[in-house]
Amino acid sequence: MVTSARSEEQERRATLPIEGRARALLLADIISDTPAKDTIVLDIRDLSPFADYFVITDGANERQLRAINRTVAEKMAEAGIRPERTEGGAPSGWIVLDFGDVLVHIFSEEQRDFYRLEDVWAEAPTLLAIQ
Repeated sequence: MVTSARSEEQERRATLPIEGRARALLLADIISDTPAKDTIVLDIRDLSPFADYFVITDGANERQLRAINRTVAEKMAEAGIRPERTEGGAPSGWIVLDFGDVLVHIFSEEQRDFYRLEDVWAEAPTLLAIQ
């Protein structure tokens, strides 16, 4: 049963317009044109069954979080890619955009310091870091 679920997941990923690594790097590039800071891309393929890459970034306030989220959504839509799900919001200090094998975490500075995803996933190789 797991094999068929995995095969369905692989088939779904194969139909996505941009491969996971390229999508993660594209997302980081889009984020670099926003007020975000300290953006990193982690390769979690060997550590996670639910995603291949994390893109983690933060903004200084709710306005910046909304701007980062809006820019990512608009630029990815222009490329024909929409998130499968979006969780959280600027007031909560944590927005998660689910692009299938890439999860984008947009944090407030406080929430990022609290959850410390980089420490939780410390074994994951860092593909890119943008200060």
